[in-house]
Amino acid sequence: MDNGTSTERHWTFLTNHARVLVQIARDPGIRVRDIATSCLLTERAVQRIIVDLEQAGYLTHERRGRTNHYSVITSKQLRHPADAGPTIAELLATLLR
Repeated sequence: MDNGTSTERHWTFLTNHARVLVQIARDPGIRVRDIATSCLLTERAVQRIIVDLEQAGYLTHERRGRTNHYSVITSKQLRHPADAGPTIAELLATLLR
């Protein structure tokens, strides 16, 4: 019976950082606005995530005219010690199937 007080915890398997990285891997010329729409995030949140990914060495970008073109550094290993070993390329290969 639903009385309007849910104690169910909401969680997902992928972080927002992973979602953004997947969108960029699919389309290196994608706009922040389009990433935000795809990931159900704000543009500002996507911008912060892109900065995080760049600072950690997982992503670079170059300006091409009025747009950014991103490059994913696929040789980097996953960040968390429990995930040590696999590279970004291996993660993306699974997620982009």
